[in-house]
Amino acid sequence: MPPTEITPEKRPISILLASPRGFCAGVDRAIHIVESAIEKWGAPVYVRHEIVHNRHVVERLERLGAVFVEELDDCPDDRPVIFSAHGVPKSVPAAARRREMIFVDATCPLVSKVHVEAERHFKAGREIVLIGHEGHPEVIGTMGQLPEGAITLIETVADAEAFAPRDSARLAFVTQTTLSVDDTAEIVAALQRRFPTMAAPHKEDICYATTNRQDAVKEMGARADLVLVIGSPKSSNSVRLVEVAKRAGAKDARLVGSAEDVDWRWFDGVRSVGVTAGASAPEDLVEDLVAAIGARFEATLEDVRVTEEDVEFKLPRVLAE
Repeated sequence: MPPTEITPEKRPISILLASPRGFCAGVDRAIHIVESAIEKWGAPVYVRHEIVHNRHVVERLERLGAVFVEELDDCPDDRPVIFSAHGVPKSVPAAARRREMIFVDATCPLVSKVHVEAERHFKAGREIVLIGHEGHPEVIGTMGQLPEGAITLIETVADAEAFAPRDSARLAFVTQTTLSVDDTAEIVAALQRRFPTMAAPHKEDICYATTNRQDAVKEMGARADLVLVIGSPKSSNSVRLVEVAKRAGAKDARLVGSAEDVDWRWFDGVRSVGVTAGASAPEDLVEDLVAAIGARFEATLEDVRVTEEDVEFKLPRVLAE
């Protein structure tokens, strides 16, 4: 009689699942725009820059017929082109018009709001400070709404302390929509201490989805030995979630593209793991990660919910018709 095989007992672990997480309304709209454009005009449809910062989303859209390029010069005149959710400088749609191209702007409406604010301040004769990260597509797009020199980029509190305006009485600030809420508050406080009359946004520029995802991570971070954030290193809001988790008290926090990127040695001694996803990461990646943890441990799942989201953005008229 063969010996009875003894299966080692799985170690218990608690999964804290942050909510809200994953796709925001702006990302959902941008993806929908690409899908609808392919349906309307057929493949290929060109997309200037990654529509959102997620490899899995980009690869799925490529299979449908999207072609991702870095610049408008890489697009033929006779095929539609879509501008990414991060926004583009004004020079890009202007060039598309000159070439008589069909183009659809998938800029998130909350990013467009920042563009409108910046233009309003410029027309009022104010010098504009943009709080954000140099080189991020959203920052490039916002700075490209106005003539060179109209906007000064501030990345840190030290930058805020060193900033020397042309006229301290005529200043305004706007921010990138995907920043750390806490870090931005420190920079704003430094600017407002130095320039008390500086004009502020009517409503905070950091978008609702960024704020909600950070709040959920703060809620679970203090209870987690490890936090896993699904997202891309290119995704500002995803990278911020890792920072927020550590600041909230998580013993460790890691950014992973999917369950395949997890190093299971990170779980040594871990009794509770927090799971969330950046605003451009699809929910199936979260489900795969939870399943992978459940396959290795005796997992219990707890929903850490801080609010409900019901925001929806309409498609551009050219696609909604």
